[in-house]
Amino acid sequence: MDLHKLISMLADGEFHSGEEIGECLGVSRAAIWKQIKRIEELGLDVFKVTGKGYKLSAPIRLLDGDRIFDGLNSSASSWIRKLDVLTITDSTNQRALDLADTVAGKGYLCFAEYQSQGRGRRGRKWVSPLGSNLYFSMVKEFANGAAALEGLSLMVGLSIVNALKEFDIGGLSLKWPNDVILEGKKVAGILLEMTGDPSGLCQVVIGVGINVAKSKMMDEIDQAWISLGEVSNSSLDRNQLAISVVNSLVASLEKFEVEGFAAFRPGWSEYDALKGRSVSLATANNSINGDVVGVDDTGGLLLRTEGEVKCFKSGEITVRLES
Repeated sequence: MDLHKLISMLADGEFHSGEEIGECLGVSRAAIWKQIKRIEELGLDVFKVTGKGYKLSAPIRLLDGDRIFDGLNSSASSWIRKLDVLTITDSTNQRALDLADTVAGKGYLCFAEYQSQGRGRRGRKWVSPLGSNLYFSMVKEFANGAAALEGLSLMVGLSIVNALKEFDIGGLSLKWPNDVILEGKKVAGILLEMTGDPSGLCQVVIGVGINVAKSKMMDEIDQAWISLGEVSNSSLDRNQLAISVVNSLVASLEKFEVEGFAAFRPGWSEYDALKGRSVSLATANNSINGDVVGVDDTGGLLLRTEGEVKCFKSGEITVRLES
């Protein structure tokens, strides 16, 4: 059975009988039951009522690749050579990495309704319930290797904030180096992965995860988090959100290639959640305490410690606020 077709039938939030589903999809009642259980395992709540059939606990709007592409501005649409919307994948970043060295990969954009192995920074799991949030990855080619990428994750975070402002989302801030914060809790994260020549022509996969709606599957997240739906006065359309974020990100990437992070430093500093705060930086070998001064033109974290200001690059550093 095509799981996407079943989800599409149920997306309206109305009851659909087993007979109706069976006739539409050409499958048995037993096959329907098996796939309903699968949908529940992927994070959607399904009501099952004898005599009525099956319905989702609430309607959902599935991602629509054609609608997303048609909504992009001319700069973003001309940049994209291939756009995929997958029902289920292991990781949009992995999908993008697999295609990064192909022609399609140089301008590739991939969305997914569900990730079985979604990942965040430092190998952490990114919980990815079906049809609830926004998960996507895009591939951008850079000519000068890793040296040209300093501050890229910060720029991406600022691009997300600028896009979210279009939906009247307030209370946003940025936590160095790759978290978008809403009312003090994480609402979006960024994962950058590179392939190719570290000192020359390379492809960078920019992975973005944005919490849009609550799901019981997200109870396993081991840090404070929030969804956009908890603060929005209206129902957010993930397709429109995707359009706005991609438009903002492509415009920022074009500027970043020419001017670097320095052009984004003032905007990022406006939302800096750590500036003036006492933090603990955990590196591979030790822990460093100090007060955050801000960021420099390369996106490095400026920390006043032991009477002097030092600059730290993201790498494998973890930042925690001191209690």
